[in-house]
Amino acid sequence: MPDELSLLLRSTRAESLARAAPLTEEDAQLQSMPDASPAKWHLAHTTWFFETLVLQPHLPGYALFDARWPQLFNSYYESLGPRHARPQRGLLSRPGLAEVRAYRTHVDQALAALLPQASPAVRELLTLGCHHEQQHQELLLTDILHAFSCNPLLPAYTPGTPAPSTPPAQRWLAHAGGQLDVGHAGAGFAFDNEGPRHAVLLQPFEISNRLVTNAEYAEFIHAGGYREPLLWLSDGWALVQAQGWQRPLYWLDEERAFGLHGVQPLQPDAPALHLSFHEACAYAEWAGARLPTEFEWEAASALPGFAQASDQAWQWTRSSYQPYPGFKAAAGAVGEYNGKFMVGQQVLRGGSLATPAGHARPSYRNFFPPAARWQFSGLRLAR
Repeated sequence: MPDELSLLLRSTRAESLARAAPLTEEDAQLQSMPDASPAKWHLAHTTWFFETLVLQPHLPGYALFDARWPQLFNSYYESLGPRHARPQRGLLSRPGLAEVRAYRTHVDQALAALLPQASPAVRELLTLGCHHEQQHQELLLTDILHAFSCNPLLPAYTPGTPAPSTPPAQRWLAHAGGQLDVGHAGAGFAFDNEGPRHAVLLQPFEISNRLVTNAEYAEFIHAGGYREPLLWLSDGWALVQAQGWQRPLYWLDEERAFGLHGVQPLQPDAPALHLSFHEACAYAEWAGARLPTEFEWEAASALPGFAQASDQAWQWTRSSYQPYPGFKAAAGAVGEYNGKFMVGQQVLRGGSLATPAGHARPSYRNFFPPAARWQFSGLRLAR
């Protein structure tokens, strides 16, 4: 009978193909900006990860599917050799989508052969590979959404209409603060940036029980929020001026928005999405509140009534992405996974409507540059 890891590996690999299934080969080739990647590349890169970090060193006799491909699908692992430039991934018309699917099958068969004999250390690498692929499953959706937004036809990724949002009435949840332990604890997988678990001192604070809605964010727009420099951080106001920001990224106007279901009426009670850190900060300033720190968010997530924690939007925090006390990157290539990005980025907590089931947890630390808007990112107020 398959064990838990075997089931995780099988379901993870299948989910990536399922998310790519609605796309044509032309869709899967699109790269709309340097920060995004083609769906075909996501399917291949996650396969390269297993091939390079698991199969080559740990399955005797494993033969590369194609010795020319590693440089195409290595993302940012400098220690693993040359890489095709990230902004040019959309130029890789070859290999084709069918070849990438064959690559996945080749690697999946080798993983199935390795799993029964895998040591505990190799099983840890396999688990990391699954969670790495789950991250790319979300990126596959955010990246194709951005690509489709550049098409005047504004095509839908999936037909139908989104489920109506029925959030609870807004109220403030009080937290007494004090010295608390934060970071991953106990059994189960966690990325290295979620530890070591350590103590922090929090002042008493209050946090909203839910996310800011579209209707609430529209009030900020009506009040001239995008025209008032005193609400904005300096870098944020410069972006407003330079890029002409007037509303969240995919709002077409104040009645319609573009999303995975194509153009839809803006749901007033749904969480406001596709906000940058700067927009989140400006809204909080206008609302007489602030963004929570990542440690406040983690502590508050255990409070009764804390809603929309991980199924709607990643939530910007006021915390910069820094290593925890005692953090040490792993030896070898896997040490490049998180640590080298701990500068110039903000932490987001929670999880979104595109996050694979079971992937998020209270200690999870997502991170993006403060100007990023193409993720499913929103905000929760604190004070």
